[in-house]
Amino acid sequence: MTILVTGGAGFIGANFVLDWVDATDETVVNLDKLTYAGNLQNLAGIDGNARHVFVQGDIGDRALMDGLLRQHRPRAVLNFAAESHVDRSIHGPGDFIQTNVVGTFHLLESVRAYWASLDAPEAASFRLLHVSTDEVYGTLGAADPAFTETHRYEPNSPYSASKAASDHLVRAWHHTYGLPVLTTNCSNNYGPFHFPEKLIPLVITNALAGKPLPIYGDGLQVRDWLYVRDHCSAIRRVLEAGQLGETYNVGGWNEKANIEIVRTICALLDELRPRTDGKPYAEQITYVKDRPGHDRRYAIDARKIERELGWKPAETFDTGIRKTVQWYLDHAQWVADVQTGAYRDWVAQQYAPAAVSA
Repeated sequence: MTILVTGGAGFIGANFVLDWVDATDETVVNLDKLTYAGNLQNLAGIDGNARHVFVQGDIGDRALMDGLLRQHRPRAVLNFAAESHVDRSIHGPGDFIQTNVVGTFHLLESVRAYWASLDAPEAASFRLLHVSTDEVYGTLGAADPAFTETHRYEPNSPYSASKAASDHLVRAWHHTYGLPVLTTNCSNNYGPFHFPEKLIPLVITNALAGKPLPIYGDGLQVRDWLYVRDHCSAIRRVLEAGQLGETYNVGGWNEKANIEIVRTICALLDELRPRTDGKPYAEQITYVKDRPGHDRRYAIDARKIERELGWKPAETFDTGIRKTVQWYLDHAQWVADVQTGAYRDWVAQQYAPAAVSA
């Protein structure tokens, strides 16, 4: 048996592929465009494994997608492929529309044609699982209840708007054409292989490099943090037992303010890799101008997936963040390799000294 994963060299996708190869005996065909955040080094642990077939390509390439589906005949397609960084979407939204909206449309059409070609038993068991984000729901006030699967969509950034559009397309292809789909909306992920433009890996890498730790605004924006391996286990469970056409919110039950996250990382680094001058890493915290349209709070109500599918996260934030910090300490070469080229130049521009405020 075979599954096809799109975006499987990125942060969440690579973790899923690694876990899939480790936990199952099925083959995974892994399609990734290898943009700046897609990295084959993430998959070095399964290099040469016959059950991992990597293909470089774009989900919007209909000829490529059609050929892969015909050749490998997967029993499921899991769509991780997406542009995902809010800051980048603000500065250049075009790529987000092209990949997250147009690319998802082309993927749906390829999968629909493939599904229609299957015999009745294969068609009945086939699934398309679309991986999305809690950011499609917008923002919450401090006392608001957490996002449920029926919360209305109120995206506030080009990134979240593009993901909301992709979710709507997936829903429409199910209700119009009967395509057997599943959708997951996850909270903020963290863990191994997280590209160092996001908060947690950026803070770790900047701290170790002696650089400022940039905090947007007052640092009191709240996110629900989900260890990436927990997210992978949730996706496997939804693929296995999720009800067709349903959406499942996946969260870690870990609401934390950004400044709390940063101070926790600093404390762990003080313990695990103290500064040579003996001073605390928290001295490097620097507040910068808030980004436009910055959502104040996200929180996932993950009771549906626990109630209906029996899934809940295995990691607490304390255990997950310690594993994450230790991973970055143990993989300095990976960090050095990704901190080059377009990423390095982009970060230098975003966090130039002129942008820093007291």
